[in-house]
Amino acid sequence: MKRILLLAIAVFCTLAFAQDTIKIGVITSFTGRFAEFGAQHKAGFQVALEEINAAGGINGKPVELVIEDDTSNQQAALAAAEKLLNEGVPIVMGAYSSSITNPLSQYFTRQEAPFLVFTSSADSITNPGSDWVFRINQPASAYAEVLFDVFDDLGNKSPLQTIAVVHGNGTFENAVADAAQQLATERGYDIVEMQSYDKGLTDFRPILNRFKAKSPDIIFMVSYSADAVAIMRQVKETGLSAKVFVGAAAGFALPEFLEGAQDAADYVITATAWTKDVNYAGAETLYQELKAARGKEPSYHAAQAYAGLLTVADALNRASSLSPEDVRQALAATNLSTTYGPIRFEDFAGFRNQNPVKMVAEQVQNGKFTTIFTQDGEVSDILFPAPSWD
Repeated sequence: MKRILLLAIAVFCTLAFAQDTIKIGVITSFTGRFAEFGAQHKAGFQVALEEINAAGGINGKPVELVIEDDTSNQQAALAAAEKLLNEGVPIVMGAYSSSITNPLSQYFTRQEAPFLVFTSSADSITNPGSDWVFRINQPASAYAEVLFDVFDDLGNKSPLQTIAVVHGNGTFENAVADAAQQLATERGYDIVEMQSYDKGLTDFRPILNRFKAKSPDIIFMVSYSADAVAIMRQVKETGLSAKVFVGAAAGFALPEFLEGAQDAADYVITATAWTKDVNYAGAETLYQELKAARGKEPSYHAAQAYAGLLTVADALNRASSLSPEDVRQALAATNLSTTYGPIRFEDFAGFRNQNPVKMVAEQVQNGKFTTIFTQDGEVSDILFPAPSWD
């Protein structure tokens, strides 16, 4: 387990005062399977930390992040959580993978310590949730919902009825696939096949050829980066055609997907949590800052980390003390406007302490992501239907 310190920006002159910092704990992945997402988080934290400390820190004290690398491993994450609480941090943020964040949420609930989720999406994290767990980002079911909103809109141009689903068997992928199955039933679509696969699979052609035989209108995919690239390259290779190809974020929303899949990525529509085109003040500026911090194209995960740290700083500024209960109460009372979107924690539809911020959708057009469906439901410039690979 590796520790990374993002030290407080020195906004005060005297060394003695600069050492009197407010520490915030973070658990995310810098090594292992999810390392790319941790790198995105680091860029978001850097931008937010500079902004917070330039504005005076928390109650006049600079902020210091204490970041633990969970090595993309559940047990390492739990060890990091215990370590951070033993060091007395008033709140912990984490993590990327839902398979890691779910047990972390249970741990912090048992310890009665506040935990802010800023990027993990499995519904089960906040449904049923607990008094101690808060999430700013959208649950997995919202990823499926925005895509079905797109299907409904496209169906006005050309009928869409049948769907074939391929998804990994991880916590997030299963959650989105389950939501897609439920939404298909509710909205009158037919799922002609639903196929999960184990981590490590590289040859998707048997699955894709079965899909090809059923001629679905929609191919619905939920996969991480390497799998997303492999699937779309093999879609082209097998000549699988459909009116719509969609990916439920994860690997399909990363710059690496564009680089790896190349022209096979064109026309793919993906759910995403944030883009520079959202209708929130400062989105373009934040995008440029995240890009500079990352050193290349940022993903929405960087914006989530940015918003997560702003949320924690806001709560700590308002808390009566840094005790767990006072911090929890301050989080519960959050009503914040950010460039990521509004942040408040509500109980609805079985969720607890869940921010109801909307998802958006984008499409790969000429090798670039283009926002096609905003959080306000505005639709624009969708390339449809997808061309045949035959």
